[in-house]
Amino acid sequence: MSQRADPSSFAPPRKIRDISPAVHPGAPVFPGDTPYQQQWCATIAPGCPVNVSSITLSPHIGAHADAPLHYDPQGAAIGAVALDAFIGPCRVIHAIDCGPLIEWHHIAHAVNQLPPRVLVRTYAKAPEQWDAALSAYAPDTIERLAALGVRLVGIDTASIDPADSKLLASHQVIRRLDLRVLENLVLDDVPEGDYELIALPLKLTHADASPVRAVLRDL
Repeated sequence: MSQRADPSSFAPPRKIRDISPAVHPGAPVFPGDTPYQQQWCATIAPGCPVNVSSITLSPHIGAHADAPLHYDPQGAAIGAVALDAFIGPCRVIHAIDCGPLIEWHHIAHAVNQLPPRVLVRTYAKAPEQWDAALSAYAPDTIERLAALGVRLVGIDTASIDPADSKLLASHQVIRRLDLRVLENLVLDDVPEGDYELIALPLKLTHADASPVRAVLRDL
């Protein structure tokens, strides 16, 4: 006969921190990108037992993972990207109000024994509208993180490159080094330190990005 597990033998649940912004009509998108729209295809009523909606949106809305296809015409779509980079130990580093670029000196205080994933907080409080003056990664910062074994970089702004960039230099570093990227995270209430990241993209077989429900779990 099987025995029941003693509930007292289970570890207490670890705290989960939701680091995803809300997605809704009016949620900010890159100027010219597709905003969130929702229509009701069916609503609960006599003869209809369910609500069913359809949505239209950019895959870059809210917290999202870029696919190589976003910055490389021969790159893989997000549905073909391996998931291992998007789940596992990570470090949150604060570089609040760092200016246009996250330079190495902004994060050097927290790079000892880095896990494979690094998320950088630049906002004291994330804005609720499009920020044309967003902070981005300096390409050299990504190069140096990769040299320390980092395989995924994340940021709490809409892009790892400046909003007006035409060369996307940091995205090109990501492409060359085959790194993964998360953008538009909400790190307002997350202390610096190490966590478990879970931010899995959808298996969209032709898309250049995917929304994620990004969370951090205390270690």
